[in-house]
Amino acid sequence: MEQFPDVATLIAVYNRINTYGRTNGMELLMKTPGEVQYTMTVRPEHLSSPGTCHGGVLSGLMDSALGAAALSLAFTAGELVSTVEFKINYLYPVHLHDHLVAHGLVEHSGKTLMVSSATITCPARDNLVVARGLGTFNRYPATKREFHDLLFPQAEESK
Repeated sequence: MEQFPDVATLIAVYNRINTYGRTNGMELLMKTPGEVQYTMTVRPEHLSSPGTCHGGVLSGLMDSALGAAALSLAFTAGELVSTVEFKINYLYPVHLHDHLVAHGLVEHSGKTLMVSSATITCPARDNLVVARGLGTFNRYPATKREFHDLLFPQAEESK
């Protein structure tokens, strides 16, 4: 049986394959398993009206922070997660060039479900909390073929 990589290696693989995050200028940092930070800066293509960020962009950042927190903890048990549901509260508008910091934290880790919370802040505006969210995630074994092949490319070559 193959040795499952450490969490830092798995986060590096996730960062490499996460096209959505790269396309939107998002950067993931794992603080500890179950706690992450995602950052991004609002670009012109993120706007829904002059100078104001589209809520879907914040929603994408929120889902990413919630999910990455759960994923980083699930990795410690050789598991992956998928979003079951999440909610977001938009508290303040976000503007062009605002740098955003999303902090995600696992609040509950059960046998089949995990619950994460997150805040999105704007450091340049006195760390104003612009959004809050809560998400539920299904955990399952990391035997998903595509992910397995990314972790163990040599196993695929030897077949």
